[in-house]
Amino acid sequence: MHALRFEKTGSLDELSIRDIPVPKPAAGEVLVQVKAAAINPSDIKNVQGKMRGTTVPRTPGRDFAGIVVEGPKELTGVSVFGSGGNLGFGRDGSHAEFLTVPASAVLPLPRNASFEQGAGIGVTYMTAWAALVKSARVRDGETVLITGTTGNVGSIATRIAHRLGAKVFGTVRSAADLAKAGELPVEAWIDLQTTELADGVRAATAGRGVDVVFDVIGGAMFEKCLQSLALRGRQVVIASSPESRVNFNLVDFYHNESRLLGVDSLKLDFEEAAEILRSLTPVIESGDLPLPKVETYPLAQAPELYRGIASSTIKGKPVLVP
Repeated sequence: MHALRFEKTGSLDELSIRDIPVPKPAAGEVLVQVKAAAINPSDIKNVQGKMRGTTVPRTPGRDFAGIVVEGPKELTGVSVFGSGGNLGFGRDGSHAEFLTVPASAVLPLPRNASFEQGAGIGVTYMTAWAALVKSARVRDGETVLITGTTGNVGSIATRIAHRLGAKVFGTVRSAADLAKAGELPVEAWIDLQTTELADGVRAATAGRGVDVVFDVIGGAMFEKCLQSLALRGRQVVIASSPESRVNFNLVDFYHNESRLLGVDSLKLDFEEAAEILRSLTPVIESGDLPLPKVETYPLAQAPELYRGIASSTIKGKPVLVP
């Protein structure tokens, strides 16, 4: 079978399409013929050596959709999707024609989703759900600030928070970016080009601040997000780019009795990921959460796509079709 491979980490130049044997499923596993596989930013960082737990040689790729061709009788021939665990890091991932995963890791493809759309759900939707539902435990009537609101994770998080009954506040880098907002259920937008984040939040909440901040950016935004929290507010962080170290006023932090939560989607094992995807499926099938907008490319273009994503020349949600 054809697969994207890297023999060592450190450079995207290590990537190439190779012909390797079709994997054999172990006991309790299934063999999936991959019909579509999304590329996530963490896939690029994986090859660059910026992620922990990667062993080589390796096929990257965390999200997939396809057909079970070998495994338990009740799953064979079923169209499925999945993500999670050490897929693409400690075991060969989805950027190939076939992959093996535990049978518990695959779920029936949502009825309204194509393979390409199913592959695009994975990490993006799981991260937003894990942050808001499992970690922050957003409740009906609360207020939530989401940074990077119009991005892949931010836009899904906005819809999840709204569905939970929260009032959502969003950010844009300039007024021109509002055109990307579409139909997002945002109560008020804060233009970061003209307004300091905390000032904008306080103005929009009558000085109170928000109950929850979902910070998808980190770095220089980290302290500004903390300053936007209401008393005993919770801040969930999933990234810190480009700076990995941050500074904040510890006195203000404990006087406000703020809570700080970190979420790493790589810590979701196959069963935990499947649990989240199982919860998401009826919400997606009902139309309460939209299917991802994806752009498809042949597997052969994967090395080029990785470099394009790293250089920010490729946007959107790229999905490989073997």
